[in-house]
Amino acid sequence: MTVLRAENLTFGFDTERDVIRELSLELRPGELMVLLGGNGAGKTTLLRILAGHLRLGGGRVWLDGRPVDEWSTRDRAQRLALMPQAERCESAISVRELVRLGRAAHRGWLMPLNEADERIVDEALAVTQMTPFQEQAITTLSGGQWRRAILARSLTQGASALLLDEPTSGLDLRHQYECLDHIRRLVREKQLIAIVTLHDLNQAAMFADRISLLADQRVFASGSVAEVLTRERIKQTYGIDVSIMQHPVYATPVIVPVLPGDVAC
Repeated sequence: MTVLRAENLTFGFDTERDVIRELSLELRPGELMVLLGGNGAGKTTLLRILAGHLRLGGGRVWLDGRPVDEWSTRDRAQRLALMPQAERCESAISVRELVRLGRAAHRGWLMPLNEADERIVDEALAVTQMTPFQEQAITTLSGGQWRRAILARSLTQGASALLLDEPTSGLDLRHQYECLDHIRRLVREKQLIAIVTLHDLNQAAMFADRISLLADQRVFASGSVAEVLTRERIKQTYGIDVSIMQHPVYATPVIVPVLPGDVAC
């Protein structure tokens, strides 16, 4: 079972300012962690660090008891799948061809896919509801369809740790919630590690097993939804007052912004 841990991470794109400073985090199998924070808090940077794509100024990321930067690119790709926040789609390959690329971590770039690989591709297309579009050129997809295709490719990678940067970006309301529900089910059924960045606090409250709140270059708070999404912590992190109510169906917190001059309940 994959174990992913970050210890005392420090990173900056220049020598003037650290984006992340002495940040520690432990990701648990079977648990969906949602990473929250304001713009520029370092959420995307942290995912890229965990994936081994950025060189640290200090600290270390451990993957199965070994520094992540000591794994070969292929071995790391078999264990970690990073879904980027933005990726251009300029090639005219089909959706299915794009999703099949996720199997390169296991088959290499030249070996043909076997029946088992194709079943994995089929499953990923079905989970992301992209099966009807599998023969369509990726250049003709809407923004939401493109995001779902990229998620399908990440799932096809077969990694035991999913690092998903705003997977619901560009999706309509129905697909946002279905996407997060599918991710949570996969994480629990297959005992995967998953860390997802979001901006919607109510989606985080509904789907997260644990929330980590980034602020001031560190993990400002980490724990259960109720522990982290408090009025005080939200105000400190986002600079806005809120009222917190209970969801009428799921009993999760519902966060409602309160404009300056009005009174929070």
